[in-house]
Amino acid sequence: MIRLGILGSGSGSNMQAILDAIENGELEAEIVMVLSDIPDAYILKRAAQAGVPAKLIDCGGLRSKFPEEAQSETATLLKQAGVELICLAGFMRLLRPPLLDAFPGRIINIHPSLLPDFPGLYAWTQAIEAGAPESGCTVHYVDAGMDTGPIIAQARVPILPEDTSASLHARIQTEEHRIYPAAITKIAAELEQE
Repeated sequence: MIRLGILGSGSGSNMQAILDAIENGELEAEIVMVLSDIPDAYILKRAAQAGVPAKLIDCGGLRSKFPEEAQSETATLLKQAGVELICLAGFMRLLRPPLLDAFPGRIINIHPSLLPDFPGLYAWTQAIEAGAPESGCTVHYVDAGMDTGPIIAQARVPILPEDTSASLHARIQTEEHRIYPAAITKIAAELEQE
């Protein structure tokens, strides 16, 4: 059973999808640590409700940067918890060494677009504004770039003529909640064979 660490900055709906997949027997995993960089992020409440240890990452008051000291501390906390795979769930800071070096090939993210299209923030709005016929979501390995790591899985979502940013984002999230646990299952199987 793979031991997961979750990093999130927001509501934690993808963490909830992972928890639900574990409870339903669809995913053989355990979430052993949840970390957030936002003190009142709902993901911390979800963790508390599920009885999962959760802590705040101190980024020294910086709004978007992830200081090296904070990344070292994060790596230490995750190692101490026995985390085998880190899952980013709406975590809004770029990872760099030393965190990437501490978990090489063991950090994944889910992004609300069909990467390499529309990296970065508000990808669903970017897709609508570009007149794209479809969008979707991508699970990928994390590297030092913004949404640039190797792709693990994708799901496609058509963009309908009446779509707003909110309606498209909601349909993309439905797919995210389906493919993220499935991608973790695939990775866990690969790691077992190593």
